[in-house]
Amino acid sequence: MTLLSAKNISRHFGGLRAVDDVSLTVERGEIHAVIGTNGAGKSTLINVLCGEIEPTSGGVELMGRDVTRWTQPRRAQAGLGRSYQRTTIFPNFTVRENCRLSAQAKLQKPWAWLTPAVRCDLSASAAQNALQRTGLASLADAVAATLSHGAKRQLEIAMCLATAPQILLLDEPLAGMDSEETARMLELLNELKVSHAILLVEHDMDAVFRVSNRITVMVNGRVLASDTPQAIRANAEVQEAYLGAHLEERVTH
Repeated sequence: MTLLSAKNISRHFGGLRAVDDVSLTVERGEIHAVIGTNGAGKSTLINVLCGEIEPTSGGVELMGRDVTRWTQPRRAQAGLGRSYQRTTIFPNFTVRENCRLSAQAKLQKPWAWLTPAVRCDLSASAAQNALQRTGLASLADAVAATLSHGAKRQLEIAMCLATAPQILLLDEPLAGMDSEETARMLELLNELKVSHAILLVEHDMDAVFRVSNRITVMVNGRVLASDTPQAIRANAEVQEAYLGAHLEERVTH
């Protein structure tokens, strides 16, 4: 089932076509990766899909509804969760409180303004469920700033899950992770895709080919190819435009 669709999305900044006529779909039960060199338009595309910026042209559909003019908070309320390249946690709060605050943003009760937020059973339950799903329950009372880098990235996913999303937009969740942390995150993503649609922007090509069901390759704001991992790996244009350059970069560094 298609949960998220980009239809001929373009986003221009003056004369720069950061995203140029991009269409893709994300299905429940799949991880759809978007790859490309720096400046290819990947993060701009995610920003359009989540409602952070408006497209110059084209449209976005969320579970069959046109949400092109919806704000980011409205899309989040409708089931769209998003993580960022940089860690966006509340470092001085506990792991549990980070998740509870995220859940509270989704489960707002303006009529209950006299009731302390910490006594909201619904947000507390949503936070606990998110921590259990991401393997962070044992760290619930730890201060977020004291977590390892990998655990902080897991916490970001948990904060997304606390809002009960159906679609997850994940912008480089593996950045800065070691091999053990990467393995844990990939295991988590495989578990989550059963009940979610996941759009993944990532530079770790080994991880992308291990975990993705579909890969879209962007070059200069446009889609060069979109297919299964096997077909993308064998695509001569992709090898020339991206994979070859990526491998050369890894060798020289």
